[in-house]
Amino acid sequence: MRLVFCGTPEFAVPTLTRLLGEPGFHVEAVVTQPDRQRGRGLASSFSPVKTLAVANHLAVYQPEKIRSDEAFAFFERIQPDAVVILAYGQIIPARLIALPRLGWINAHASLLPRYRGAAPIAWAIANGETRTGLTTMQIDAGMDTGPTLLRKELEIAANETAPQLSARMAEAGAPLIVETLRALDERRITPQPQDPALASYAPMLKREDGRIDWSMTAQRIYNRIRGFDTWPGAYSHFRGQRCHLWSRGLGTTPRDSSAIQAQPGTIEIRGDTLEVVCGGNTLLALDALQVEGRKRVSVREFQNGARLKTGERFE
Repeated sequence: MRLVFCGTPEFAVPTLTRLLGEPGFHVEAVVTQPDRQRGRGLASSFSPVKTLAVANHLAVYQPEKIRSDEAFAFFERIQPDAVVILAYGQIIPARLIALPRLGWINAHASLLPRYRGAAPIAWAIANGETRTGLTTMQIDAGMDTGPTLLRKELEIAANETAPQLSARMAEAGAPLIVETLRALDERRITPQPQDPALASYAPMLKREDGRIDWSMTAQRIYNRIRGFDTWPGAYSHFRGQRCHLWSRGLGTTPRDSSAIQAQPGTIEIRGDTLEVVCGGNTLLALDALQVEGRKRVSVREFQNGARLKTGERFE
């Protein structure tokens, strides 16, 4: 089977690695985003997918716009049986979608039609989901609306962060893509249309999504901290400065509402533990903090440096 692989970040690397070692498949070329300038020196750097492709002596194509006539000529010249696309970073035009006989095959990081969109892993965790999964699909002109093929369910651990779940899903997606390609080629599966009535959305994350609303319960805030690690991160303001927060989970000591009447955001110090009052009479235990422009520090270091007192508040 002649394949073109489209992908850019680390999430796509396990699948490309698996395809390169799988008998019966031949990756004709890799399509990835153009090299970007990064770091203080603004040096040009390869994407993780390009790094792997170069190491394996694969042809690499990096169009600025995949909608261009040049890009269409590239795919038309190769005539792949299928294009595998994972976190590529550009919208694919209809005339390219129609070229491969098996279509453009994607592994979306949710159980479609739930969590369509750019950030399904982050929003699933932030919304408190305990199960998620991967769905292979043939892409169409919509946003994750194409017919589905195979799926694999996964549990979300109670303390799992978005980067941790993303790494697990990247590994689980590789064999699922291989199984999907073989089953399609052998006509053992039939693409199934999605039910739009069951759809939910996971939009691209914005910096504002990380702002903590202390009127939420501690569990809801903790879910958002896990889901938005590492971007945009969870933050509040302390003494007029933005402060990023990490949590170890819910407070270890139940609040006694008859004895303590504190507004959400109020800091409570219990020895080496720093807990914050949240909505619903709940507590969130912090693990580390980082005031804007400074390094990340432990709760003990933060307490000593800021000379914290019980009763101070995050804004």
